[in-house]
Amino acid sequence: MNSIILLSALGLGNLFLGFRRSNRLLLPVMMLILGLVLTVNFLDWNQGPQSFFSGMLIIDNFSVAFTGIVLLTALVLVPFSQKYVLDEEANLAEYYSLLLFSLVGAIMLASYNHLLMLFLGIEILSVAMYVLAGSDKRNMRSNEAALKYFLMGAFFTGILLFGMALVYGATGTLELSSISFSVQNPVNASLRPMLYIGMLLMLLGIGFKVGAAPFHFWTPDVYEGTPTFFTAFMSTVVKTAGFAAFLKLLVQVFPAATAQGVWLPTLTAMCVLTLLVGNVGAVAQTSVKRMLAYSSISHAGYLFIALVAFNGALEGASANGIMFYSLAYSVATVSAFGVLKLVADARHREDYAGFQGLAKTNPLLAFCLTVSMLSLAGIPLTGGFFGKFFVFMAAVENGYIGLVIFAVVMSMVSIYYYLRPIIAMYMRDADDATTEAVPVPVTTFQSGALLVLALLTVLLGVLPGLLAGVL
Repeated sequence: MNSIILLSALGLGNLFLGFRRSNRLLLPVMMLILGLVLTVNFLDWNQGPQSFFSGMLIIDNFSVAFTGIVLLTALVLVPFSQKYVLDEEANLAEYYSLLLFSLVGAIMLASYNHLLMLFLGIEILSVAMYVLAGSDKRNMRSNEAALKYFLMGAFFTGILLFGMALVYGATGTLELSSISFSVQNPVNASLRPMLYIGMLLMLLGIGFKVGAAPFHFWTPDVYEGTPTFFTAFMSTVVKTAGFAAFLKLLVQVFPAATAQGVWLPTLTAMCVLTLLVGNVGAVAQTSVKRMLAYSSISHAGYLFIALVAFNGALEGASANGIMFYSLAYSVATVSAFGVLKLVADARHREDYAGFQGLAKTNPLLAFCLTVSMLSLAGIPLTGGFFGKFFVFMAAVENGYIGLVIFAVVMSMVSIYYYLRPIIAMYMRDADDATTEAVPVPVTTFQSGALLVLALLTVLLGVLPGLLAGVL
């Protein structure tokens, strides 16, 4: 709760700093704010469940862990906003405050104990993302991305709310434990169809928020049109918070065997379709940014495996798998988008050809992007390998061997498109007649952030026991 209060208060305070019209002051202030909130968040570790707003919000180790991931992701992402610092016309104070407010929504998604708080968290997070997607007002692609994201987001929010209304009509409550009791001990059998329909509609609504197929169609266009800095935030923080909310919904609200018979086939089908669409779609892309968009879809499929195989507790293998995978994915994805932003700003290209010769002009950028691509592909000695390993082990332990085999095949497919940027950087010479031969300007601050991300990726791959099993 202290994290929510600090983010809200400091987000408002950050807006007043914008009156100074000094963007150079805002970047260190933003880093200080996120570092402070991250420290305060972990002070709640092992403090026992803390209830707020009449039990509508619960702070426990589960919420602290996922809150830590989203705050750390935002902290390591901020250095790549350097372009806005140098742009005197950029409304950087507003951008940063919107990011802080969206983090409040992300924390609520990891801490809710009432469906009203789930809805508020999604809306606080989503509204900020709608605005930031269209922040580049002079770019038609950014305007188009914001419009698509807003319209589709509003449509699926309606579906989510309708599902909540049906669940309330069938159970008479919006509190998680009370809904769970009604699901496991139904009083009126005639209300079961209403409950199950509401349950499925809620799954569809949250499935859209995490970019799961077949509700993924907005993702490539929105990711491509949104400014790269905000795309990185969207593909990491939003996805991590969404899956934390998804896990709580399934474990604490619909754990009964009869309920599983309704949502489990739907979730399994979404998992398979998401893996297929994400990996096959990424193969066909010529833009690195669109490839990372489809990559985001595919990783939602891997996280779905842990949801399908959940063992009925927020402290089990599925929760630990999702937590570790979310951290490894977020670190690698921030690094990939960070390098992409630097290259795109300097060379004005987002295709694979834009990365040609990068190993010669900027060996540090090439190395960090290589580490992130290998991690996203699940290559050993990276965090992505153990992220997939823990998720697959949770599925195998619960008998979903066929699903794991399919996921392994899709992982093999992903190696193709993750190696394409590496091949372009190390095995393709830049054409001197174009801008590819120009070194990409990188600040010391950004170089340090990329090195930290690469080191953390390798550390998670070499010493996964540091975080495995903490929940």
